[in-house]
Order: sequence, then C-alpha cells, then structure tokens
Amino acid sequence: MTNLATLTMNPTIDVSFEVDRMFPTHKNRGRDERHDPGGGGINVARVFARLGGNARCFYLAGGAAGAALDVLMDRHGLVRCRIDIDGETRVAMAVLDRETGLQYRLVADGPEIGPEKAEECLALLETADFDYLVASGTLPRGLPDDFYARVAALATKRGKRMVLDSSGRGLAHGLAGGNIFLAKPSLEELRALCGRRLETDEEIAEAGREIVGQGKCEHLAVTLGSDGAFLINAQGALRLPAVPVESVSAVGSGDSFVAAMIFGLASGREIEDAFRLALAAGAAAVLTPGTDLARADDIYRLYAAAKAQA
Repeated sequence: MTNLATLTMNPTIDVSFEVDRMFPTHKNRGRDERHDPGGGGINVARVFARLGGNARCFYLAGGAAGAALDVLMDRHGLVRCRIDIDGETRVAMAVLDRETGLQYRLVADGPEIGPEKAEECLALLETADFDYLVASGTLPRGLPDDFYARVAALATKRGKRMVLDSSGRGLAHGLAGGNIFLAKPSLEELRALCGRRLETDEEIAEAGREIVGQGKCEHLAVTLGSDGAFLINAQGALRLPAVPVESVSAVGSGDSFVAAMIFGLASGREIEDAFRLALAAGAAAVLTPGTDLARADDIYRLYAAAKAQA
C-alpha cells in the first residue's frame, strides 16, 4: 500500500453552520454546526483515507485551538505528527445563507512561525515513511519563501514524489526550485503566478506548457471551478469539463481533487485516468455540507457517470 504524507504549515479548525438569512450587526443564529480538522494537507489526508489509503499528517499546532485540533484529528482517525508552536492555531468559518444560497468564508492569517520550525519539519521529513508528499496550503508568516522548494528537494533526494498545492509566494518559490512531481494551482493562482489574465484555453495551456517546459514541475493540474480542469505535461494539454452537480458547499473541492488524483496514481491508474477521478472528487466535495469534504461513494459514482458520457 502506497503511503502518503501531508504537510500543513498553517492548519485550521474549520467551523461551519447555516443561517436562514445573514444580516449585518445582528446576532445571526445558526444550525447544523460542524467542527472539522482543516488546512490543505489535513483535508487531503481526510479524503485519501476515505478512499482507503494510508496517510500521515505533519502539521504545526499551538494553544488551546491546537489541542482542539488534535482531538478533531483523532475523531477522524487521522495519523498525526504534530510540531508544537507558541502561537495559537487559527479557526476558519463557513456560513451558508439559506435564503440566498451564498456561502461566506472567513479565514484568518494564522500565527507567525519562527524559522526554527522549518528546520524541525525538514528533520522529521528526512526519516518519515512515505511515497508521496503533499505540501498544501499557504506559507504562514515568518517562514522563508523557499521553504516548499527545500521540502521538494528533500523528497526528490529520497526518491519520493512531491505534490505542491499552494498560492502566492509558496507556489512561486516552490516551483522555482523544480523537483515538483505535480502542482495544482487554481486558475486565479496561475494568473497571479504568471502575471497574465489567461482568458482563453489556449493561453492557459501555453502558460502551463511554459512552467512544465522550464522543468518546474512534471505535471500541472489547473482547476477551473465549474469549468473543469487542465492537465498539462510533456505529452500535451488535456482539458476536461467539470462533472455537473448541484453545489452545496465549495469548501475542500481542490483538496479533494488532489487526494483522489494521488490515490488514483498510487492505485496504478494512468495519470489521465487519475485526473478524471480527481475531477469526480472535486465535484463530490461540493455535494457535502459545510466542511465535510468528498465521500468515496460519491467520487466513484460521479467518476463512472462521467466516464459513461465521455
């Protein structure tokens, strides 16, 4: 069985609930409250485990919220390796307005992290047992820009595959070091990276080919939300539509995408088929309320339906 390690440098406690209607200054009373362990890598591990894979979560946590995060991870049956910090783990919130169908998402910056914690993480990863390493989420304040590039170099040196799903400086400097097996930016993240609007499919594909051609990553998956996704590598650019579903919550769609793609590859699927499974997982995630993420039955059902229509 392939082992996955995930690295979450800025995790969250994800709180979600629904209100009948959101009003400013009023006390908006909610229902169907959920508390889940969150942050990119932790979300990836949750879905990877649901699909039947083995995942170990490496993450920073501190304060009372950090202790609560540990409890939530245990409830989800996640294997965890915590790096203690002095700051307080952040809390994120998703609120669904039932009247309008709009979801409001509030996410704090999180604590500032000293550079010594970067070294502690790297030391743990030097001896960790994994085949794939997913570094997902934003780089917290205080960490060096090249941190993900150093993680990728470590993974490559050990003969492991590195997956990067970040934004801003984490994505730009992580790709700059090369050694990335798969990177998964959203279209907006790709636009910010390239400094171009990328309005057409041809422009998106060309930007992806430039990144792959420069040796920054072997495969680039660009998610387009309800418009599907691109898979770009040395063999070309594959554009597939999204699996049509009625959206309940947008939380965790990209993380579910990454988890299913790596699980597909780890299960022996060709990369294009793993990409199709990933699209199904991204669609499955929006079917679940709040921060529940994609469920295995929904992933395989949507995958089979999309294959039948292809």
